Amino acid sequence: MGAMADVEKFKKPYNPGACESALYKRWEESGYFNPDKLPPLRQGSEGQAGERKEYFSIVLPPPNVTGILHAGHAYEDSLQDIVVRFQRMRGKAALWIPGTDSAAISTQARVEKNIQKEEGKTRHDLGREELVKRVYAFAKNSEETILGQVRRMGASLDWSRYAYTLDLKRNRAVMTAFKRMYDAGLIYRGHRIVNWDPKGQTTISDDEIVYQEEKGKFYYFKYGPFIIGTSRPETKFGDKYVVMHPDDGRYAQYTDGQTIELEWINGPITATIIKDESVDREFGTGVMTITPWHSQIDFEIANRRELDREQIIDRYGKLLPIAGEFVGMKIADAREKIVEKLASKGLVEKIDEEYLHNVATSERTGAIVEPQIMEQWFIAVDTPFTIPHSEIPGIESGSTTTLKKLMMAAVESGAVDMPQEGFRKTYFHWIENLHDWCISRQIWFGHRIPVWYRSVDDQGRPQETEAYCDVESPQGEHWQQDPDVLDTWFSSALWTFSTLGWPEETPDLKQFHPTSFMSPAYEILQLWVSRMILMSAFHLGQVPFKKVMIHGLVRAKDGRKFSKSLNNGVDPLDMIEKYGADALRMGLVVGSAIGSDVKFDEQKIKGYKLFANKLWNIARFVLENAGDADMNILYTARDAEYREQFDAIAFDITNDLEEYRIYLAAEKIYHYIWDVFASSLLEDSKPIVKTGTLEEVASRKKLLISILTDSLKVLHPFMPFVTEEIWDAMPARTDFLMVERWPV
Repeated sequence: MGAMADVEKFKKPYNPGACESALYKRWEESGYFNPDKLPPLRQGSEGQAGERKEYFSIVLPPPNVTGILHAGHAYEDSLQDIVVRFQRMRGKAALWIPGTDSAAISTQARVEKNIQKEEGKTRHDLGREELVKRVYAFAKNSEETILGQVRRMGASLDWSRYAYTLDLKRNRAVMTAFKRMYDAGLIYRGHRIVNWDPKGQTTISDDEIVYQEEKGKFYYFKYGPFIIGTSRPETKFGDKYVVMHPDDGRYAQYTDGQTIELEWINGPITATIIKDESVDREFGTGVMTITPWHSQIDFEIANRRELDREQIIDRYGKLLPIAGEFVGMKIADAREKIVEKLASKGLVEKIDEEYLHNVATSERTGAIVEPQIMEQWFIAVDTPFTIPHSEIPGIESGSTTTLKKLMMAAVESGAVDMPQEGFRKTYFHWIENLHDWCISRQIWFGHRIPVWYRSVDDQGRPQETEAYCDVESPQGEHWQQDPDVLDTWFSSALWTFSTLGWPEETPDLKQFHPTSFMSPAYEILQLWVSRMILMSAFHLGQVPFKKVMIHGLVRAKDGRKFSKSLNNGVDPLDMIEKYGADALRMGLVVGSAIGSDVKFDEQKIKGYKLFANKLWNIARFVLENAGDADMNILYTARDAEYREQFDAIAFDITNDLEEYRIYLAAEKIYHYIWDVFASSLLEDSKPIVKTGTLEEVASRKKLLISILTDSLKVLHPFMPFVTEEIWDAMPARTDFLMVERWPV
């Protein structure tokens, strides 16, 4: 198209609503989001024309299929799209893989709630097959919604490579991963203490717990000659061990294994003295009773000393028969009644009414988490194994190592570049204190554990229970599959390579893994980032990504979290409707250093809508006055200075983007266009294009077209829609701006 013919559209104000959807459709239809379909490189300032020989890849942190686009997604999608568009324009075969996560616990809970409300039925009324069918249908519908919203942000994702954590290819990857780790002795089934959600009726990981500070009571009870403290008297029915530090002089007269007789909640008991170095002598009275079934610390002591363990609270949060007259009562109803009984026996020493403590609640359901000893599936993080292949510095192929050592070496060696020191420290601290990962969940929606059992043979004759683990179900009769499903983070941890075709040796896997860059929120550093490193290191002997930049959370303007109770939430789609996706992207990115929380300010978004209008008007002036520029003439000395000034800014912006200082790069191109291009260069050009000499006019026309061309290129990763719309009218346009060469 000729430039002069396209100037007509600039006579109307820029309207993002009229062009964004149509532009995105054209981008998709071009196939250029797919690195396999990118056009050959044309000659540019970045190098020679020809094949794209460098690869760059990112996988989208998969949003939950139950969700809708929120401010955090909008920020994360903007950051990653800026990086991908920049690298694509730098001449690389850039791949950004889209996908969604089943979020099994929350998705099933949502569907179960709907069924209960609409039909008055539970999952047990429907049965496993019917419930799973309904959850799949719900997830599919939600999937279409969230993906449409991601498109609204302008995300240049390769939709031909779309992945879902529960699709057939990812399911095969999950089953293969389980089988390989099971065969290596790293996945085992055992009785250990886990976090139990009595409302969701499933285990949850440590990282799915939300701690809420509450003011409650702390009770001091007489336990024979000792004073013990607790905030949970309802767990004390089975306490028959009293533990103290072996070097605590206050209790030197007592010996390890000594028994004493004392009066307790439901009558006389025999208690045993345990001397253990794990006891903190400075906390309280330095002596404590233990409840191994309902406390991680107490469980570890009991496990180490081979002590008895007895369950006090059932899986619905109610007291068991050991509680005597309190059997069947909920914890909240029983607590004060238990204290009253102890007081009637003279066993209450004192009560602290102003006790501040953190209560563990389930992130998904809000229920108070109850530690329980249960038979579950775990990944052993300290068990030695031989790694057949390793590309991680410090870990040799064929050497003996552990998953913990792999996770440490990946970051310590720099194979995973984690430049934010605070997050590095958090990562290492978490790894150092890591327990075996409980990977089984007591729900029906998700990847079912690929282990089968039978206690009779093919002829129906009784035999010792046989277990079988494989990707496919076993041959023969009488096999029953384990009813549990895998923690959704197990499948998500494979994301960087399962999306590239693993366990098959695909060209994608060879070219694009390890992926180049990852930028998730800090709240999933332990949940996801660390587990991706664990899985990739074990299964491929590689790190999952070369650089990880942890970003902050998007908060309200006053710094508080978005919440329904505060009624301060922001719907990014509303912002797009009012101001356009470009304005939203810039409003989230400018002034937001990666790692710091982002304060959402609608006035900033509005300001960048005005900036889009300013750019539109700049383009109108340039195309009306310089659309016929001769690009082969030499600049005047004055115009050469303008060009050098732009080149210097563009050089800085390029360096910022290479180092992921995205907020600085965005701010620099914004200020150049507003403060230099619009305020200085255009004003200086108005008299020249009207009354200048032929040489001055020709030089200035070339300069205006040149600066507009390269400004559009540099701004494109940040504001892809308005820049592409203007590019469509440029005189030298041959293809989409998104595949043009970067100007430095």
